[in-house]
Amino acid sequence: MKTYLTVLICSLPLLAFSQYTEVINSNRPGVSQSAFAVGPNVIQFEAGPYYTKEKHTPLEYDVKGMGIDFTARYGLLWEPLELVLNGTFQRDKFTDNRSAISADYTRSNFKALTLGAKYLVYDPYKNAEEEKPNIYSWKANRKFKWSRLIPAVSVFAGVNYDTKDNPYTAPGLDGVSAKVALITQHNFTNGWVFVMNLMGNRIGSSDFEKQYIFTLTHGFNEKWVAFGEYQAIDGSFYSDDLFRLGGAYLLNKNFQIDTAVTFNVKDTPSVFSLNLGASYRLDFHKDKEPDDNGTSAQEEEERRINREKSTNGSSDFIIPD
Repeated sequence: MKTYLTVLICSLPLLAFSQYTEVINSNRPGVSQSAFAVGPNVIQFEAGPYYTKEKHTPLEYDVKGMGIDFTARYGLLWEPLELVLNGTFQRDKFTDNRSAISADYTRSNFKALTLGAKYLVYDPYKNAEEEKPNIYSWKANRKFKWSRLIPAVSVFAGVNYDTKDNPYTAPGLDGVSAKVALITQHNFTNGWVFVMNLMGNRIGSSDFEKQYIFTLTHGFNEKWVAFGEYQAIDGSFYSDDLFRLGGAYLLNKNFQIDTAVTFNVKDTPSVFSLNLGASYRLDFHKDKEPDDNGTSAQEEEERRINREKSTNGSSDFIIPD
């Protein structure tokens, strides 16, 4: 989902060679980031409009509006490294119901705008003998393996930019601040993936917040995936517990569409949001020559078999966020 939705081959043998996958690797429609990068020389765009509605019962105001989430990702230099630009722009109508005559205000601005980089610091699947595919048994490739309880781990560091007098941020917040995250990803058998993001946001500003995002996804087949996500926000200006449910459909190996609903269980304010979106990649990735870096003929044969599996449907893919 971020998380980010990330399309990966279920058995994950391709990750023993690189983070690049034969199908698109997207974080939509959730807000968590996956641990793996898009791969060198891959440019990817993820975006989607959304409708939002809020109602604050104690303060007696309503908010209705539209917005767009967007992300641009680029695999740079090395397999584990990815540059990320993401943000959210919203335009809405704020209605104050505290007086006999309601007062309406139109608002618009970026709720978030961040430029950063993600780096995979630990890949439990890389060079692991037991993660290499069994070329004689499809069933063996799908059985549970204790090693998959060890997650892949990435770190993220970035810079936020917030404009002065932004109606969506804390009063007085202006300029740049830091954002860091620890990202873990478990890839289980039968299409299940669990992603966790532990985040510090707007560090060094008057609106420092901690966030915890947990995303569970399940791929039903080569085209369909569903996800559930929980996001906890603990900040001085805004705190909430948000829940998301949704899914994605793979149109082709470079194009995914998705939808999700977001809600909470409080009235300070209550939140409801519905989004639609798409992810598209420009794939300029090139595999290394068989003899580069000591790649053996056996590994090249395994790569060929993995590609055939992803094509003929003998391996499911999953889409974590």
